[in-house]
Amino acid sequence: MKARTILASLVAFVAGLAIAYAADSPHMGTWKLNEAKSKYNAGAVKNHTVVYAAQGDMIKVTVDGKDKDGKAVHNEWVGKFDGKDYPVVGDNTQGDARSYTVVDDHTLKMTVKSKGAVLGTGTVKVSADGKSRTVETTSADPKSAGLNATAVYDKQ
Repeated sequence: MKARTILASLVAFVAGLAIAYAADSPHMGTWKLNEAKSKYNAGAVKNHTVVYAAQGDMIKVTVDGKDKDGKAVHNEWVGKFDGKDYPVVGDNTQGDARSYTVVDDHTLKMTVKSKGAVLGTGTVKVSADGKSRTVETTSADPKSAGLNATAVYDKQ
């Protein structure tokens, strides 16, 4: 009985820490693409709006943008910044799984996969003042050079 109480308290504590990190993380919020400061290769998908929001003890990342033909793209990722792959739901032109790893308070490393193969990697860095973020992505496959980009976002 006492062991169950201790275990339940420990689980609640860990969940509380995850929620507190999400609330305090500079990554959280709505980010709008600043095209004037961004650099894309031809054919790249442009994610115009990215939203990071707490969802229980996880993070939900919602992405809306346009592909090279101007067609709307939308996808959602729900997971933790623990380096594990979590599925991408929606338009999978940018992979079917993603993982994020915390580097420091303002920086995440990202891996994008499709059917288990790495499509690309990236770094997501929020500025010290929290007003902008830069996402640098690099393709793992020369045929997917459209993933190579530096996208700059302004916090909304």
